[in-house]
Amino acid sequence: MSAPRKQIHLAAHFPGVNNTTVWSDPAAGSHIEFESFVHMARTAERAKFDLFFLAEGLRLREQGGLIHDLDVVGRPDTFAVLSALAAVTGRLGLTGTINSTFNEPYEVARQFASLDHLSDGRAGWNVVTSWDAFTGENFRRGGFLPEQDRYERARSFLSAASLLFDSWRTGDVAVDVDAGRFLSRAGAGDFAYRDRHFDISGRFDVPRSPQGRPVVLQAGDSEEGREFAAASADAIFTRHATLDAGREFYADVKGRLAAHGRRPEDLVVLPAATFVLGDTDADAEEKAALVRRQQVSGRTAILTAEQLWNRDLSAYDPDGPLPEVDPIPGENTVARGRASTRMHRDPVATAHRWRELAEAKGLSLRELVIEVSGRQTFVGSARTVADTIDDLVQRDAADGFILVPHVTPGGLDEFADTVVPLLQERGAFRADYEGPTLRHHLGLRTDSGRHRERGAG
Repeated sequence: MSAPRKQIHLAAHFPGVNNTTVWSDPAAGSHIEFESFVHMARTAERAKFDLFFLAEGLRLREQGGLIHDLDVVGRPDTFAVLSALAAVTGRLGLTGTINSTFNEPYEVARQFASLDHLSDGRAGWNVVTSWDAFTGENFRRGGFLPEQDRYERARSFLSAASLLFDSWRTGDVAVDVDAGRFLSRAGAGDFAYRDRHFDISGRFDVPRSPQGRPVVLQAGDSEEGREFAAASADAIFTRHATLDAGREFYADVKGRLAAHGRRPEDLVVLPAATFVLGDTDADAEEKAALVRRQQVSGRTAILTAEQLWNRDLSAYDPDGPLPEVDPIPGENTVARGRASTRMHRDPVATAHRWRELAEAKGLSLRELVIEVSGRQTFVGSARTVADTIDDLVQRDAADGFILVPHVTPGGLDEFADTVVPLLQERGAFRADYEGPTLRHHLGLRTDSGRHRERGAG
């Protein structure tokens, strides 16, 4: 008797805070009007997706001292959007990115516990860190935190927040991380937590929510990020969406769980993925090439190159050769507030690789940027894309995918109407929701004291 098919998890990423959105498309709509959020969330729920995901930026991005006009400028607050969506959806998970560097555990725990109540157990928290002083200028705390300490604060932040979530279950709780002590007394909602980052005590004023605590998501590919996810996250976002890279990442993070007393099924691996669909594979490939040229205009190509070269390249022709000068090493002073400014560990070596690739393939600067920044994961007919997604999941390259459409807000519609039914036909994706909470959707244990116990040292 053959084993049952591994079930695929699907999530919807609201486009905008990334470089994949095509705002010039006639079908593109607002990234601020509430109807845009409603449209995509209802499409995802109609297709029985696990969750809807909102990214977040804490400062407007700049390049050359000016607002980066090829990126999203502003977005409504994450909690406001997700709380409003709770009223117009019934089963879809509602997850958002909230920073652990420039917030406080009590405030964030209170907001997520409230969202979990308002949504009847559908809240999810993508825990991220920030270390740059540019973003920190918006906060009293400023850019004080060295990069190497950001995950330590994140772990402490999550332990403190989890203590608050659990305080209505365990009664009065106290943790002294430095002394390695955990105390439990009769009561409801009282807490105390102390380590080098936090010294807080009081009474948590939101009763235990339907999930007990929100689902914790994490995005990070570094050694610290993988270990943080293995110890503390319920799901991890990754950029590794191809078979070989996906299987390597999947085996690595799943292999870390046992050291933290966890099972492989306690962490869901979800690569981010884009898609272009067509009536045939050839039709999809033609559309994909057009989308890539829409995503990378000549101006976008120059700005992207400036982020690597760390210098003004406005005098260069995007349809000409790459700059012969090397990037300026050290802190990136051209582009600020963008994750891409930290992606190139060795800019000079990267520039050399780009030149070699451009020479070998006869690529202009714009064509090179299209080549190296391409993020079209699934391209083909609906059946081809369904086959590919199913194959990657069944072969343990992922547990599912976070889909990032290139058009807002209707870019998910075609996938929901054509690919999802094919996955359902083969028994690899749910025909309906089987439980009320996000933990049910992701196949996670619904109640666990592991964060509290680990936080006690």
